Amino acid sequence: MNGTIEGDGGHLMYQSGIFSQGRLARRPRPPAAAIEEPARSIPVFRDCDVLVVGGGPSGTAAAIAAARTGADVILLERHNHLGGLSTGGLVIWIDRMTDWTGRPAIQGIANDLLDRLPKNAVAGPPPGLWGSTDEAAAAYWKERTAAYHGIVTWSPTVDPEHLKLVSQELVLEHKVNLIFHAWGAMPLMHDGAVVGTIFESKEGRKAIRATVTIDCTGDGDIFHRAGAASYADVDTRDIHHCINTAFLFGGVDMRRWIDFKTGRPEAFAAFMDRGRSACGGLFERPFVSWRNDVALFMGPRLAGYSAVDVEDLTEVDIRSHRLMAAHLTVYRDRAPGFEAAFMMLSAPQTGVRHARRLVGVTQVTREDWPSGTVRPDEIGVSPSLSPKYPVVSVPYGALVPATLDGLLVAGRAISCDATSHSFLREVPQCWMTGQAAGTAAGLAAGSGVRVRDVPAGPLQDALSRQGAMLRAAVPTDT
Repeated sequence: MNGTIEGDGGHLMYQSGIFSQGRLARRPRPPAAAIEEPARSIPVFRDCDVLVVGGGPSGTAAAIAAARTGADVILLERHNHLGGLSTGGLVIWIDRMTDWTGRPAIQGIANDLLDRLPKNAVAGPPPGLWGSTDEAAAAYWKERTAAYHGIVTWSPTVDPEHLKLVSQELVLEHKVNLIFHAWGAMPLMHDGAVVGTIFESKEGRKAIRATVTIDCTGDGDIFHRAGAASYADVDTRDIHHCINTAFLFGGVDMRRWIDFKTGRPEAFAAFMDRGRSACGGLFERPFVSWRNDVALFMGPRLAGYSAVDVEDLTEVDIRSHRLMAAHLTVYRDRAPGFEAAFMMLSAPQTGVRHARRLVGVTQVTREDWPSGTVRPDEIGVSPSLSPKYPVVSVPYGALVPATLDGLLVAGRAISCDATSHSFLREVPQCWMTGQAAGTAAGLAAGSGVRVRDVPAGPLQDALSRQGAMLRAAVPTDT
């Protein structure tokens, strides 16, 4: 099935299959049982003003932004690189950063990172075409994931290795204490507030004490284990609930593939039918990457799995790796431009789109889309799904738990309804909410106020000075 939202301007951004099939055989788990773990002392690893748990797009931006306020910042990341799904998950197609008129919407640290990429590490339309409705330009960039509804957008595709490097270097330039290979496991609690996190690593179990903690795990692991409430509903018309492992094929000629796809529609349809037959219905078409000889496969996207079930995640990866090999056979045999294709890389990180969404002080909802109302605590704006809607105001309250203190949330787990999550989970929006959370955390730690009590005016002023796009900001004297 393809995800659509009726009355919302047609198809969602990702017009691609959502696949739901029978499960792999699984060993039954034993009856409910538990063992008692003896109490033990946990060494304190370090103390800091702001602790960021998770080094994906939101965590990277949060750490940089907090450091810019003068805070002492620690960034924990379980993998050996920054960027999360934008690098390790091969989500290298960065969704729209402009509104439907072509004006930049998501800026700030997002631009700081992209501007550092070498010219050969990023592909996308030049600024002069952003917002263009020229038929030929829109047709060209549609095949390169940068035009929707007949409008050219700034939706660059990037080299994940270069994005890892520039993310790392910008974090280190800001004197952030970066710790790889560290899994944020449990929140430290005191009087009902989060005061840091326990993490696991090769050194064992250690603790970091922090004035403010930011949950950038994507799945909301820290706020969930601290007892904050979350939403779990999904919009089944969209792919935001699907999971898969993305992959790259090298040795291809994407120009020939695009000519085949656009110039021979009947042959293309027949090819897709053959592929679905060969792959048990789970067959996906490639996207253009940052270079012509590398093809990106963002699916097949698998429905019905939980991102917080370890056996579900295992099954998704098993099936995705098998599908990668099956796709290679079909494409090498049948697809123009893929005759010499080879399996280049399967994503080191599983492509989770949704697990939990915070129940925050406020929430972004579908009802917010038509009005374009500026929230008084706006910390950024998101491009909308359709040209019929203006940009969507993202409030600071969507990053603040309804009751839990000492913690902020950024990235795909912010407070929103399931339909708005379809775009608020994207990489640019994660950069935007991460920058806001880091700035607010730094201001709170520096002034001694609770994160929920950070005033909107000074926060917006600080974000504006960092280059974020705001409409509610009222600069204050500094």
